[in-house]
Amino acid sequence: MKLVVSFSRQAGKKPIIAQVVLDTGVLINVERALIDFSEGEALIDIPDDTCIMVKERLADLGATVRVLEDVIMIDESRCVDCGACISICPQEVFSFDADWKLRMDEKRCVLCNRCIEICPHRALARKGEG
Repeated sequence: MKLVVSFSRQAGKKPIIAQVVLDTGVLINVERALIDFSEGEALIDIPDDTCIMVKERLADLGATVRVLEDVIMIDESRCVDCGACISICPQEVFSFDADWKLRMDEKRCVLCNRCIEICPHRALARKGEG
């Protein structure tokens, strides 16, 4: 399960994700992080059965947590299977099938939006933004 963790750095530079790993024993995969001097946001991936425990511990440490429900959607009426998204995606979300039709593995997506920006036919968008 993917979670978006937001936190303030006003209380100091506490390693909250590392602390959660120590406290819960859950291995956390950080897929994307944007952190500056005052705040941060990280996209993490955890086993589904640990979601409640990890969310509660992150909240105890002052973070806000939400389950990632955004996904990239393909507008089949606009997509021409050009493969521009394949070449730009750092997570190998997109691929061609045996018939050279574009396929997407949503579980790999970290919502970097590179595919949306590069698509020459505007066939990609975040769910609800199409």
